[in-house]
Amino acid sequence: MSPPISGIVPPMSRVRRLMLTNFRNYHAAALETGAKSIVLYGPNGAGKTNLIEAISFLAPGRGLRRATLNEVAFREGDGSWAVAAEVEGALGLVTLGTGIERPREDGAALTRSCRIDREPVGSAAAFADHLRVVWLVPAMDSLFVGAPSERRRFLDRLAVAVDAEHSSRVNALERALRSRNRLLEEPRPDPHWLDAVEHETAELAVAVAGLRAETVRRLEAVLLGRVESAFPPAAIGLEGWMEQLLSSHPALEVEERYRTVLRENRVRDAAAGRTLDGPHLTDVSVSYVRKDIPAAEASTGEQKALLIGLVLAHARLIAAMTACAPILLLDEVVAHLDPSRRAALNAELKELDAQVWMTGADPALFAEIGQDAVMVEVGSGRLVSRAGGA
Repeated sequence: MSPPISGIVPPMSRVRRLMLTNFRNYHAAALETGAKSIVLYGPNGAGKTNLIEAISFLAPGRGLRRATLNEVAFREGDGSWAVAAEVEGALGLVTLGTGIERPREDGAALTRSCRIDREPVGSAAAFADHLRVVWLVPAMDSLFVGAPSERRRFLDRLAVAVDAEHSSRVNALERALRSRNRLLEEPRPDPHWLDAVEHETAELAVAVAGLRAETVRRLEAVLLGRVESAFPPAAIGLEGWMEQLLSSHPALEVEERYRTVLRENRVRDAAAGRTLDGPHLTDVSVSYVRKDIPAAEASTGEQKALLIGLVLAHARLIAAMTACAPILLLDEVVAHLDPSRRAALNAELKELDAQVWMTGADPALFAEIGQDAVMVEVGSGRLVSRAGGA
C-alpha cells in the first residue's frame, strides 16, 4: 500500500552543527546552525558544494559527486578526512561521523568508518535511522538525455532513501556479475561454480529489481498529487523485463527464470565478455505528462522543472514513509530559474517543511527565502554566517 501524501506534517531532520576535518578545501571548519534554510553563497571554487557534499556522506554511497575515498581528502593533508554532524533526527539528538584514517602501512586499502555517538556501526546505512538526505546538483541536468547508467544510478539513489540497504545489494550484484564474467573467461569454466554464482546473481537481481519497481510505484502515487505544481509531474517507468514481471509473478519464479536465462546464454555472454541480460541494464523512462512527450524531447527549461519536480516528489515520499522530512541539498538550483519559478520553489520547500541547504554565487537570488534563513558567506575555506536578509 502506498504511503499517504497528506495529513500531519512530519518533523524535520536538522543538521545543527557540521564539522569538517581535512575535507576537500577545508583543513578544519565548523558551522553551527539549526535553521530551516541555510544559504551558502560565494564565488565559484570557494567551497560551497564541498560543504553540502560533506552532508551527503551522511547517506549511503559515495556522496553527491560519487567521489572515491581519497578524492575528498585535503590536498596538503595525510590522506585522512572526517565529517561529523550533530543531528536532530527521527530518534532525537545524535552525533553522526564518517571518514577515513591514515593507513598505517603504505599501500593499505582505504576503509571508510562510520560512527553514531562515537560508537562504530557497519556502514552509513545505519545513519538512515536518524536522517535521510536528498540532493539535486548540476551534474544531474543531463539525466534525461544521458546514458541509461545515469538514470539507473538516479533511481537507485531514490531507492536507497526507501531502503538504506539497497546500495549494498546493488554493489553485491555488481560483484556477482563480475565473478560470473571472470568464470566465463576460462577455457573450461567449472559448471558447479557457475551454477553457484548464477544462483546468487539471480537472488540479488530480483531483490534489486523489486525495490526499484516498488520505489517507482510509490513515487508515482506522489506525482499524481503534483498536477498543478510549477514543477510539472513526470511519468516514470522501468524498461526491464524483470521489473515488469515482478508486478504479476512471485519473486521465486522470476529468480528461477533469470537463472535459466543466465545458464542458456553462457556461450553468448562469454563471447561478449559481459552479461547481456539483467537489471544491471534496465533503463528508466521519464515523460512530460502535460505535453505527452519523452522528457528527453522537452526544452532545457522544461527538463530542469521536471527534474526538480521529481526530487521534490521524492522528498515528499520519504516524509510520508518515515514520518520525518529529509534534508535537501540543492546545489546551484535557483540560478537557472526565472523569478516565478524561484517563488514556486520557495513555496514548495516551505510546505515540505524540510531543512534545506542551498548554494549560489549571488545572494540576491535568495532574498525571498525570508528572515528565518541563515546566509553563510563562503570564501576559500572561510565561513561567515549572517541572519537572512542581513
